[in-house]
Amino acid sequence: MSPFHGDPSPERFPAVTVPDGSPSGNYCPVCSDTVAAHHDMTVKEIFDLRKLGHIEEAYEAAREIYARDKSPIASSAMFWTAVDILQSRVNQDRVEEAKKIFMALERLLDSVTDENGYMHTTMENCRRLMERGEARTKQLEGGPIHMKMGVWGEELAVRYLLEKSYVILEHDWHSTHRDIDIIARQDDCLVFVEVKTRRNTTFTQPIQAVDYKKQRNLKLAINHYLNYRKWDGPIRFDVITVVGELGTPNPEIEHIEDIHLSVR
Repeated sequence: MSPFHGDPSPERFPAVTVPDGSPSGNYCPVCSDTVAAHHDMTVKEIFDLRKLGHIEEAYEAAREIYARDKSPIASSAMFWTAVDILQSRVNQDRVEEAKKIFMALERLLDSVTDENGYMHTTMENCRRLMERGEARTKQLEGGPIHMKMGVWGEELAVRYLLEKSYVILEHDWHSTHRDIDIIARQDDCLVFVEVKTRRNTTFTQPIQAVDYKKQRNLKLAINHYLNYRKWDGPIRFDVITVVGELGTPNPEIEHIEDIHLSVR
């Protein structure tokens, strides 16, 4: 499920299963071949790759096609795969790279027809996403230590989930004065993740910070998101705790799955 309105991809992507011996991330479920073997993929195959979460491979294949074919459908593939990469770069705190992609998207938008306005709406969403990414970077660079710890912990949690083959849909999603740290997808399950970071556990465990008031706000935010996205599939609430000094190379990360929100 993409966070961008008008995205032509379906709301649920099946998990990718790679056969034994195949390089993870490079196996193409479209034609049972490695992506590196592709020299002449069709636009349909690119969108199929994208639906399955292979956004990097889909993006590179779209670039190859667009280099020789500026038709509307090739331009559409180029646009939507680049949007995927932009979002990924922001989530990885690579905002400067995202800005370059955004400028390329602006140039591309000048040469395509956007009859329903979806692409322009998506560009505005991209702009806001980058603004939030820049704000996170500034917090990490110049904010108080507790804010730096929070941003650092969330980034570690995102990387941890990506390594576990989760698809990151949202990072630092806001609903009025409430927020959800990470919204991800594991197979067909939508996963809401609260991240708690502490320098040590001398006085309290990070999980204890998810108290009654926090759970109530999370439940309100989750319900808002479910209504907003019209999601009726399975959901789960997880907590990821990160313990360690800011910037330490080996912090202690614990992933607690399927926590019941004890609020009415």
